[in-house]
Amino acid sequence: MNHPTPQHPTPQHPAAPRSTPPEPAWRTVILSPHFDDAALSLAGLIPELPGPVAVVTVFGGAPATHHPVSWWDATCGFSTAREAYAARLAEDARACALLGAQQVVLDHPDGPYGDGGEPTGIDDLLAALPADTTVLVPVGSNQPDHQRVRDRALAVLAGLGAAPPLVYADLPYTGHLPEWATDRADRALARSPMCGLAYQDLLRTHRSTVRHHLRLDDRQWAAKRAAVLCHASQLAPLAADHGSLLARTGPLRAELVWSLEARG
Repeated sequence: MNHPTPQHPTPQHPAAPRSTPPEPAWRTVILSPHFDDAALSLAGLIPELPGPVAVVTVFGGAPATHHPVSWWDATCGFSTAREAYAARLAEDARACALLGAQQVVLDHPDGPYGDGGEPTGIDDLLAALPADTTVLVPVGSNQPDHQRVRDRALAVLAGLGAAPPLVYADLPYTGHLPEWATDRADRALARSPMCGLAYQDLLRTHRSTVRHHLRLDDRQWAAKRAAVLCHASQLAPLAADHGSLLARTGPLRAELVWSLEARG
């Protein structure tokens, strides 16, 4: 069955993606492992964060021409790896424009097309930031790439003598907790054997405090839905794995962010 592709407004003058910003003036930097993670996990909160805001896709590099299309990209309808990459880059540009964020991409290819090395592009980016920049990283729930981004950022910031980053719950994964969008969500994640293992791992080395727990109102939900719909190429497979992904009462309806303190 053919489904119509959602139409999205295209900005007249979209900001060009940056790969090596020499003097970033951002007040908030969100490390998004893949092109859709910031929108799925934080699109409701991003307009409320101190600006300018940059969404940095860590695994945002182009695949080499010799790579065959991955299973995931083929499931999304693409014939080649390069076709998938070009579409995802454009989708992310539209989402960032809607959210009022600068699109930044690092040159690490996504998992199926990468070499499995460390995402070292994070190092120079974080080292160039002013000390008062707020950095957000994913908890890492159910996704090894997400946890690699988290661990690299924690190590780099610690080496710089900077404060730990804020940590955001990866959606839609954590959004399947029965306690999601309630005051019990944090405690439930700390006990969950399904989607809380990365959070539990983090708690061995850090104490966490809930910094933002946003239950999206109708206005925030509409803005988030518009940003998520920009990533149209992945929504059908995501819905197959996560059910009613875009339901108003679904896993994207709340967003959770923690501050961290290293244990002595």
